[in-house]
Amino acid sequence: MEQMTERLEIRLTPKEQEIIRKKMEAVGIKNRSAYIRKMAIDGYTIQVDLSDVKEVIRLLRINSNNLN
Repeated sequence: MEQMTERLEIRLTPKEQEIIRKKMEAVGIKNRSAYIRKMAIDGYTIQVDLSDVKEVIRLLRINSNNLN
């Protein structure tokens, strides 16, 4: 992965910042820099529901604890 050496600063109103925060929550992104970078470059994000995968992982962990 390429090193990120450039810095970009933007100014936002409190309302704009809140809109960005809500959109980040809607797609499940917690890193604001990653979200803004993705939106600036691609213009969209894709939300993938991984709740089933998380449940499988949880069950595998429970099961692996019983092996020992």
